[in-house]
Amino acid sequence: MPPLPLKKSTMALAAMGLLGLPALALHTKNAGPAKVEIKFNLPPPPPLSPEEALKAFKIEEGFRIELVAAEPMVEAPIAISFDDQGRLYVVEMRGYMRDVEGTTENEPTGRIKLLEDTDGDGRMDKASVFVDELVMPRSVMAVNGGALVAAPPNLYFCKDTDGDGKADVKDIVATDYGTAGGQPEHMANTPTWAMDNAIWSAGYSSRFRLRGGVWQKDTGLGRGQYGLCQDDKGRLYFNYNSDLLRCDLLPTEAFSRNPLLRNATSVNAKVVTDQTVWPTHPTPGVNRGYDPKSLRADGTLTKATATCGALIYRGDAFPASHYGNAFIPEPSANLMKRMIVTEKDGVVTGVNATENKEFLTSTDERFRPVQATNAPDGAVYVVDMYRGIIQHSSFLTHYLVANIEARKLDRPFDQGRIWRIVPIKETSVKSTKIPATTAERVASLSHANGWVRDTAQRLLVESADVKAGPALIELVQAPTAKPLARLHALWTLDGLGLLTPDLLRTTLKDKDPTLKATAVRLAGRDLAPEVLAMTTEADTLVRAQLAIKLSSFNLPDADAALAKLLAAGAGENLLVREGAMTGLRGREDAFAKLVAQQATADNKASVSPTLEMLGSFIAMAGKAQPFEETLTLAASQPKGSAVQAALIKGLSNPSGGNTKSAPKPKLLWLDKEPESLAVLKKSVTAKTASAQFASITSRLAWVGKPGAPPPPKIVPLTADQQARFEKGKVIYAGLCAACHQAHGFGLDGLAPPLVDSEWVLGKPDVAARIVLHGLAGPVKVSGRTWNLAMPPLPHLTDEDVSSVLTYLRREWEHNASPVEPKDVAKLRAQFKDRVGMWTAEELNPPKK
Repeated sequence: MPPLPLKKSTMALAAMGLLGLPALALHTKNAGPAKVEIKFNLPPPPPLSPEEALKAFKIEEGFRIELVAAEPMVEAPIAISFDDQGRLYVVEMRGYMRDVEGTTENEPTGRIKLLEDTDGDGRMDKASVFVDELVMPRSVMAVNGGALVAAPPNLYFCKDTDGDGKADVKDIVATDYGTAGGQPEHMANTPTWAMDNAIWSAGYSSRFRLRGGVWQKDTGLGRGQYGLCQDDKGRLYFNYNSDLLRCDLLPTEAFSRNPLLRNATSVNAKVVTDQTVWPTHPTPGVNRGYDPKSLRADGTLTKATATCGALIYRGDAFPASHYGNAFIPEPSANLMKRMIVTEKDGVVTGVNATENKEFLTSTDERFRPVQATNAPDGAVYVVDMYRGIIQHSSFLTHYLVANIEARKLDRPFDQGRIWRIVPIKETSVKSTKIPATTAERVASLSHANGWVRDTAQRLLVESADVKAGPALIELVQAPTAKPLARLHALWTLDGLGLLTPDLLRTTLKDKDPTLKATAVRLAGRDLAPEVLAMTTEADTLVRAQLAIKLSSFNLPDADAALAKLLAAGAGENLLVREGAMTGLRGREDAFAKLVAQQATADNKASVSPTLEMLGSFIAMAGKAQPFEETLTLAASQPKGSAVQAALIKGLSNPSGGNTKSAPKPKLLWLDKEPESLAVLKKSVTAKTASAQFASITSRLAWVGKPGAPPPPKIVPLTADQQARFEKGKVIYAGLCAACHQAHGFGLDGLAPPLVDSEWVLGKPDVAARIVLHGLAGPVKVSGRTWNLAMPPLPHLTDEDVSSVLTYLRREWEHNASPVEPKDVAKLRAQFKDRVGMWTAEELNPPKK
């Protein structure tokens, strides 16, 4: 989500141009200069009525914007979701900063509204409170006759069973969907039913599936900050405050299998590189307005700072030229961008649709678009918070406080609008309702509106109606049907559990590459022979799915086929190489031998980058035996060959290419000096290769190696310590693994790694203080900065804390000392009056 409102300073302006503030109300490490000059000295902007706000808009030629709902019908809206009958669920975050000190943030004043257009004129005219008494609700998603409602830390399923418009069912689906009282900018949000019949979220690593009325949860990868949507291929799109658009090019659940694939191009891929925005009026009230780079000479914001709620347009009301475009709100600049998104070799990129101009702008400084969404009528709907202040107090600067005070931006706080954008040629916009019969819903999979197709698919899967099977199979096999309809039908069959090997076997040979790639993704081991025979495929996404699938089989024949695929040209493509790595964790050295066997003078462009990537993953893993095995493989190759050079380069790169922030790699202890080193030393002559070889040898140690430190001494755990280790393992699995993951390598955007972390292996009192009181970022972990917050866990006993820390310090080949309960008790007593989470600077980066 965009930055949220702030706590007002308790110190008044000393003068119109300067402000000095105490650090209490600010993020002390991020507040900027204490003495600031208010730039441009604009008069306080008056709040506008909806009718006045319409006049302040400037929209791309050929379009109009019209009001759907406004205060008092809706207050503080931040998210919406349409149900299958065109009714609109609206999240109202009403508790948020309703006074100058933010004292109501913890009060249960948030709610979910249900809006209806009963007379069909395009304006909502009926409102009911669907769920009331929520604390800072974040998101809503229509599903299963009700709605998922996010009110951190819980995700609820709510349903109205008696038809009065108010939910009388409120079941907990998850208890880790954000943090109660946490920073609103970094909360799980926007649950979205994607084409794969899973419900994904932004800012959250797990996904949900609804099976027989039961919510099932499993892991994926975290993504984005606020907002989530998909394109016609089911790829997920999201963004970050200062990053307009990103995308998971390949299925993220595959990448969760390999914890070393954290800098992969295939997930969290940057779609837009130019973050420039073009407001149509001065926007001095931004957090970094004091920085000359933030504002142009005319006072307009230069780069995105609050991007959120992006949309890939898939409706049927706009011109064909706009289909598949990205519409991206930027509330700090009071605008919404239109980006043209194109795809080449599986990679999507986006550029601004018009030069130095935006799709929608407003001169109203309180226009705060935070979400754009597809709709039943094919239009684009925009959620407008409508308020002056959006920056959260945790990141507030002195400069912005000065602007807020001087220009009276802290009022009002209880307004909000929902707008609709349609082409001017559309004289009226009629809502679409999804029909009730199974046959009509199957037919709706061919609709031109992506919202209709998505919703029909969801309803069919929710119904669990196996009678839909024959019609869906017929649609998948219909040669004249639209590929998109056939794709939805294929996924619907999967959601209903009605996919057959025969249907998939046929679809694996389909002419449409998207259908073929999907069939590969859905194929089980029973179709391994057919999948293995597809190594001559040319389409990039088909190849990438083949790489993911073949590596997941973990079969000798599948590995051989994958090596053949990569060596035959597919290895030149980064997406395909990364897809292969998803299932090779722990088998990289054996697979490198297979790839090396495929090497010829003509396929260096495919083999070399594949072997280099494998070598780098072996180096990142930090396991002595695979590392030594790969050195032996390199030594067995012809002197100066491409294979040898690629393996040496890979083994010398334990950072995966992220050399700037990478920590010093772990020393690998061998039983003796490997014979391969002497062979390789004679093979490398070029300056670059010599430096890479020196990097490899510096990482290896054995008894008797000149300059090597003494080998590590590992003190066995006592019986009591071992018991605490086992208890800590259970606590970690139930409390910590959802974020830091079972493998301990963490999740991007959610939790840093614990494996080989200096914060885990350093002074034990530091780790214990973090568990007891929490840690607020930024914090550098293993050379990488994370700007996140770990909440305190005061409910854990001294025994619990010592157990989980003992587990962390001895798992994953760690050999640090265990932690005793008595030491935790001393720390708890020492810091019993501590208020607030620790910062990294307070604790000091510990040394291992």
